Formats: sequence, structure tokens, C-alpha cells
Amino acid sequence: MSPLQMIILAVVQGITEFLPISSDGHLAVVNALLQSGGRGEVPDLLETTIVLHLGTLASVLIFYRGDIWRVLMRDRRAILPVIIATIPAVIVGLGIEKGLPDDTKKWLLESPLLAGFGFLISAAALWFWGCRREGAIDYPDTSNGTAAGIGLAQASAILPGVSRSAMTISSAIAAGMRREAAAAFSFLLAIPVIAGAGFLKLLPILKAVVKGYPAPTSTPVPTLALGFVVSMIVGIAALWLLLRMLRRGRLEVFVYYLVPLGIVTIIWQLT
Repeated sequence: MSPLQMIILAVVQGITEFLPISSDGHLAVVNALLQSGGRGEVPDLLETTIVLHLGTLASVLIFYRGDIWRVLMRDRRAILPVIIATIPAVIVGLGIEKGLPDDTKKWLLESPLLAGFGFLISAAALWFWGCRREGAIDYPDTSNGTAAGIGLAQASAILPGVSRSAMTISSAIAAGMRREAAAAFSFLLAIPVIAGAGFLKLLPILKAVVKGYPAPTSTPVPTLALGFVVSMIVGIAALWLLLRMLRRGRLEVFVYYLVPLGIVTIIWQLT
């Protein structure tokens, strides 16, 4: 993968990871567009996706460092809801990673056709979100049952096109949580999920580099590092924009983007 391709994918990842429009879905569509444009399939897309997700994970750690410190030092009761909400995604992710053939797994996680349907699912979640009134619950007060429901919503976002932030924030608001608390809880959930998936995928690469062997990826490590940094910087800007729109109750406008995008992507892939 060239540095230019990496920068394009990193910018897409940084913008779409936090805005409720699905980063995985957009990466799958951008990859298909690059391929149809004669550049060939982007190599190591799954490894690249993980690295870019780790870049946006760094964005969360920087942007929400105050909330993370609060949970670890003062509001430790929020740790149990985070753990409960993480379990469904871990079960689904490990089931796909360990239980499916590579070809099936690649299609399930990178299919632009599935991304098209996923965009419509995200739009439906945002539309439902827009019809709900803001509650008064803060995320440390989340019940175990509510946390499990939000976790199931997060697990569905393993499919391309299904936005993790749209599913988790909408389900949290539906359960009576404040909007900003729902966003904070959503991105706290992203920390163990993204970190765990990234560690499992990058472990073979790190082992090879430490032992002095060539990394088991055709994308040079400096290019992967470039993607990490770009996605982190763009991700911080996207988080700032998300909170501004969230306070104004304007995130439903993405429905008018996701529905046409989903329809066009489905028609493109079927024809």
C-alpha cells in the first residue's frame, strides 16, 4: 500500500469512526472504489483497518482522558457496566475470528454490499434516536441490564456499515441517558474493544519485528505508522465536531447522508 492510499484511508477512518456513519463501512467502500478505479485491491486491508482503529483509539484516550481518570479514580462503579457492555462484542468478535474460514470472514467484514445494508441500519438507529427525548441518567449509574442491551447494540456494529457510535449512543439515549453521557459511555466502550482486536491482529507483526524477521504484511511498518498518526489527529477533530453536534441535537442530519449512500452502494454492488 502506498503512503497516499494510507493517508486517504486514515482520513476516512478518523472522520467516520466517531461520526455515526460507520468507519468500517466507508473503508470497505473506499477500498472497492480504489479497486474499480484500476489501482487494484488495497493489500492488507484488515491489518490496515486495525492500525487505523488504534489511531482513533489514541484519539479517545486523549480526548476523554478526564472521563477515564474519573472512572479509574472516583467513579469505579462505572467499570462494571463497561465490562458487561463489552462482553457481547468480545463473544461475537472471537466467534468470527476463530470460528469462520478466512474467505467467509473477509467477505463478512469487508463486503461493500453488506456495508450498503449496514448504512441503512445506522440511518434507522439515528432516526429512532432523533425521536427520543434526552434522559437524565449519567453513565456511572447505568444498570447491568441496560449495559447488556447497549453491548448487544455494539456487537451488531462488527458488520461493515453498521455504526458503532450510532448503535451505542442511540440505545443509551433510549435507556434514558443524557446525550453527552451516552457519547462518553459509547467511547469508553470503544477502548477495550478496539484495543483487544488491535492487539490480536498486530501480535504476529510485533513478534516478527522484535525477532528481526520481515513483518507478515506487505505494507511497510512506516506506512502503517503514518496511518496511525493521521487517523489519530483527524479522530480528535471528529470527536470535537461530534460533541458540538450532539449538544445541538443535530446528528439526525446524517440520516440524509446514509440512506442515499446505502442505496447507491447496494445498487452499485448488485449491478
